[in-house]
Amino acid sequence: MDFTLPSEWAAFGDALIRFIEREVEPLEKEHAALLHNERHLYTEDGRYAPAVSELRKRVRLLSAQAGFYTALSDEALGGGGLGAQAAVYIQERLNAYVGPSRHLIQTVVLPSPFTNGLTPVLKHMDPAVLDLYREGIASGEKTLCFGLSEPDAGSDVFAMRTRAVRDGDDWLISGTKQWITNAPYADYAMIFAITDEEKARAGRGGITGFFLPTDTPGFAVPSVIPTMGHLGADIGIVTLDNVRVPDSHRLGPVDRGLSVALDGVNAGRVGMAAGCLGLAEWALQQAIEYAKVRKTFGKPIAEHQSVQNMLAECAMDIYASKTMIQHCAWLLDQGKAATKEVSIIKASATEMLCRVMDRCMQVHGGMGLTNELRLEEGFRFARTMRIPDGTSEIQRRTIAKRLLDGDSTFH
Repeated sequence: MDFTLPSEWAAFGDALIRFIEREVEPLEKEHAALLHNERHLYTEDGRYAPAVSELRKRVRLLSAQAGFYTALSDEALGGGGLGAQAAVYIQERLNAYVGPSRHLIQTVVLPSPFTNGLTPVLKHMDPAVLDLYREGIASGEKTLCFGLSEPDAGSDVFAMRTRAVRDGDDWLISGTKQWITNAPYADYAMIFAITDEEKARAGRGGITGFFLPTDTPGFAVPSVIPTMGHLGADIGIVTLDNVRVPDSHRLGPVDRGLSVALDGVNAGRVGMAAGCLGLAEWALQQAIEYAKVRKTFGKPIAEHQSVQNMLAECAMDIYASKTMIQHCAWLLDQGKAATKEVSIIKASATEMLCRVMDRCMQVHGGMGLTNELRLEEGFRFARTMRIPDGTSEIQRRTIAKRLLDGDSTFH
């Protein structure tokens, strides 16, 4: 591996930060009362206020026009095709700059690697059908949601109860999806359902993916799911009541939808790891700066060994995580199988962020508990990251299974 930072990646990162400074941060300041008070950010039913949704759409469109929104997407889909190593560098840098929960930046300027934008899941669509939707998705005008998880089928995907039954040239889909990011706002949905009961019960397939507009009769998002200290969310529950989808809108072969879904989920796991790395770097920088100016017993707390130890431990965690993520991204760019390594970085980076956030809050003492510095918000965010896209326990299960199946070397 060559750890030299390519000049084009650095230039892209510089341009991205300038775009945020020039186009997005002025909007955040202008609408601070709306964006920084959750009583205004969300409506009574927990959805984004219409004005917030409009601002997010405005930023998406600006990002797409500037060439950022689809830069990390596959070239085959019409994206920039920067590759995994470039993507993790850019996602790390973005999160290190913005910190936690900037409602007009995170997952807006650069979409989630598999939920929105030109997600790799779209590679499995019929090209003629994709052509009908591609422009709206790539421009940021239209958004997506990814419906795999269910109330009783999260980690155990084959326990899903959503069913798709063939009806002539169409499929009829019925069931419930839960924990679906962007569901309350999406224009299109990627929904996965059981199409062969016997195969699914045996864990040998039997799941098929479908692409559909969310205004299709029978599709509804009856509620959102607020999480950890928030009054609303971009996460929702989806119900499907005999939703009719043309067979042409199928995602990949019949009964092979799980591999289609994992194509997206794995991209999300890598992106999440890189985002957690960047956020950990942001938190450490806050702690370093605070330790230099906060004084106790007549000297800056940076001179106390206990504080120095916490800063050092954060750096050790961050460096280890950064190295693992870079290596995993290199494997992906080399076209090598990296199932084990993707699970390793997803579990380790999310757990690392929890440790770093906790220590950085401790360095800040009482100030770390206030809303003013955003550390407590970062801590809440960090805790949630150990669950989506496969819990830490499921990642360990995947790692162990790969080891026991013979994948026990590290390239």
